[in-house]
Amino acid sequence: MFFILLIKKADLLYANDLDTLLPNYLISKIKKLPLIYDSHELFCEVPELVNAPFKQNIWRRVEKHILPKLKFCITVNDSIAKIFEKKYGVKFVAVRNISNTIENFNPKSKGELGLPDNKKIILLQGAGINIDRGAEELLDAMRLVDNAILLIIGSGDVWTTLREKIKKNYLEEKVFLIDKIPKQELMHYTFNADLGLSIDKNTNLNYVNSLPNKIFDYIQAGVPILASRLPEIEKIINDYKIGDFIADHQPENIAFKINEMLSSDKLLEYKNNTKLAAKELNWANEKQKLISVIKSVTLKTT
Repeated sequence: MFFILLIKKADLLYANDLDTLLPNYLISKIKKLPLIYDSHELFCEVPELVNAPFKQNIWRRVEKHILPKLKFCITVNDSIAKIFEKKYGVKFVAVRNISNTIENFNPKSKGELGLPDNKKIILLQGAGINIDRGAEELLDAMRLVDNAILLIIGSGDVWTTLREKIKKNYLEEKVFLIDKIPKQELMHYTFNADLGLSIDKNTNLNYVNSLPNKIFDYIQAGVPILASRLPEIEKIINDYKIGDFIADHQPENIAFKINEMLSSDKLLEYKNNTKLAAKELNWANEKQKLISVIKSVTLKTT
């Protein structure tokens, strides 16, 4: 990346996550170009690095050396912004990864998607369905869930484990894995869901302070949400009254809450409340923060 950037012409460098920051920073110094750093997570706290201390230490050194010297920084929510600001004394602007407003979308019917008309649809979607995201416990919970099927759509490092678990527990009629598909195709399934799940565990700082994209996809599709109590997610669900929370990750407790929500009159109330949330929580509104940062860079470098 360093050598590619070295020969490319640019007016502004934009480093997307810590693994691109070092070459961008070096080039910004060599070419005297402004640099925006966009951190999509607490990179050094992801499980893949927490469980690999040597690699984690390398990335922490990169972060510690460069971040205090940066002027223009962005991250995905207020919780992570505060952590960075406290640790490095650098202001971070929170720009959430919020979905575009979905208008004039005609979702396929359950029949067209090959889904049963007489079953409720529970959905867990995401490109990072990894360890400690709650998917394994969710499969165990489905043995206790009534009159519903579970769709898990996306990819992740527990994908093979999930396939084996479905087969071992004879869940082929209740749980369906669909490999990662284009966003436009995915939204047909999202719009048909009765309940959208986001049940990450609080096992590391990155997950605790996360705000998954799926939350905003569910909102735009009018889907009530069942989530674990993580600060950024809890705030949105409580502010807009669009869902509820699991007590813990015990399969029987997950199943209890799913059954309770799917049979409750509140489900329609949650669904109706997503309309207001969708009007306010969309990229047209959120991107103004990003535009403001880029404009401030331009003003200070001209």
